[in-house]
Amino acid sequence: MENKNIKEKIVKQLVNQNIDIENEQELIEMLINEPIAIDVDKVNKEKLKFGDKLADAITRLAGSWLFIIIFCLFLISWMVLNNTLFKSIDPYPYILLNLMLSCIAALQAPIIMMSQNRESKKDSLRSKNDYKTDLKSELILEILHEQMSEIISNQKKIIKSLEEKKESDK
Repeated sequence: MENKNIKEKIVKQLVNQNIDIENEQELIEMLINEPIAIDVDKVNKEKLKFGDKLADAITRLAGSWLFIIIFCLFLISWMVLNNTLFKSIDPYPYILLNLMLSCIAALQAPIIMMSQNRESKKDSLRSKNDYKTDLKSELILEILHEQMSEIISNQKKIIKSLEEKKESDK
């Protein structure tokens, strides 16, 4: 009886709701039949706003080889064009280019951090979800282990009873 109360308390904590359970079989069926795991990516995707989606897209682009290659080509083009065709727009040491790069970095950093913070929250939710799933599995395995022990004990009693009956018949 005490073991059942402990399990019931754990399950209540597990699902964060009041559970009215009359017997252990009902607890087992609830654990087996009711899903605890959630699809974190699906839940997170439904909550994303336009700004979140934009920040994620910028982060994906800014963290890619495509971005690095395009940006390097842009920098080389800027320097070549300003040394040859547009000498009066931004001559060496490229102060306008330096200003643009600083502005891009100042805007890009917080956008990337927003995306990383969201990913961190998703990871935390995944971790909690995994914990709940593991706890549910552990409880189910413990109950199944107890039931198997009871079955083995009953089988031994039946075998002993059959052997005694067989000996008494001789």
